[in-house]
Amino acid sequence: MPEPASPSELSPHEAEIAARLAARRARMESDLAEWVAVPTCSGHEPGLSRLRGLLRARLEALGADLAEIPGDAKPAWIVQPGQPADAPPPVALRAIARNGCGRPVLVTGHIDTVHDAFGAFDRLTRGSDGRAVGPGAIDMKGGLVILTHALEVLAELGVKPAWTVLLNSDEETGSLHSQRAIRAEARACAAAGGIGLAMEPSLPDGSLVLERLGSATFRIECEGRAVHAGRDFAQGVSAVNALAARILDAAKLVDLDAGTVVNIGPLEGGKATNIVADRARGWGNARFRDAAREAELRRGLLAFATAPDAPLPRTRIEYESNRPAKPETPAVRAMAEEVRAIGAALGQRVGFGKSGGVSDGNLMQAEGLPTIDTMGPVGGNLHRTDEYIELDTMTPRAAMLAVLLARQCERAPEKVP
Repeated sequence: MPEPASPSELSPHEAEIAARLAARRARMESDLAEWVAVPTCSGHEPGLSRLRGLLRARLEALGADLAEIPGDAKPAWIVQPGQPADAPPPVALRAIARNGCGRPVLVTGHIDTVHDAFGAFDRLTRGSDGRAVGPGAIDMKGGLVILTHALEVLAELGVKPAWTVLLNSDEETGSLHSQRAIRAEARACAAAGGIGLAMEPSLPDGSLVLERLGSATFRIECEGRAVHAGRDFAQGVSAVNALAARILDAAKLVDLDAGTVVNIGPLEGGKATNIVADRARGWGNARFRDAAREAELRRGLLAFATAPDAPLPRTRIEYESNRPAKPETPAVRAMAEEVRAIGAALGQRVGFGKSGGVSDGNLMQAEGLPTIDTMGPVGGNLHRTDEYIELDTMTPRAAMLAVLLARQCERAPEKVP
């Protein structure tokens, strides 16, 4: 067992971990280019399956026990206009290290991206500024690359943390298919006194996100009476007009000071301009700071609903709590301070921040597992066609991850209250 290092220093063994990862830079960039070129838009199973297979082979070579966990069906109403309704739920890939020691660690990552599988933005392009642009380069194929290499270097050196890796293929659409699997793994790891890590990218300045808002999905559906707009307009009841009114009502629930956001995007209305619409729908997303504010928000949305036999127009509300809020806790702060100290020993400045975005880290921590969910490299412009990764951050972030994992071998699981 290597000698433990002080919090702000690397032991000789840890320095060797960092050196070996630094020597892998070219291989990391090669893997990144290969994986970015695989189209893995959510729901595009040919690409998802191909990348899942590449990752499976690397994890299998580490001697891990692998399994595919079937995905669950998601509520039919969540499917928005233009989205496929009949796509089978993708599987999640789980790998468990054999003969791992010390405190258990659950590491999650997602294979899917938001980018068009058949679009022109389809490969990694290196620039002269140390950046590379490509679909999913930072969100989160760069994170998957550094995770893979970190585990491989630890294996080379005979360091055997008790890690479990769970890779899903639907994070970008809310992890509705894989949520149960993520929660189950997180619950088991928490019960064993472990910690959670997720390979989402850091903030653009390299900071870790310690606190995230929660997220929910909802749909407002309005029912009216269809008539010919020219001949019988007075007898019609416009569902579009009713939906417009409810959208404006929903906007009144926004409270930025309280961290409450309500946004409605995709809309579906009438079939023709000369027909009064008898049905209209709007899909929305809500963000909230804590459970109490979510409950208040949910009550506000459900208050728009009418009785099934109420006079037209009628309104129906569907609501799905997607990811609970992820607060900063003392355990999360302690983990973050250790990551920051490791980063400092590697010459990296690591700050702390908050985000209105959500991740699978929300689900992990909701099961009682202290989780840092921004262990990936540095980059930016997520979900855009100029999404980029800072290539120089790949090896030091991989070293931060590997050293943190190695240190868990020296620690007994935390006592669970």
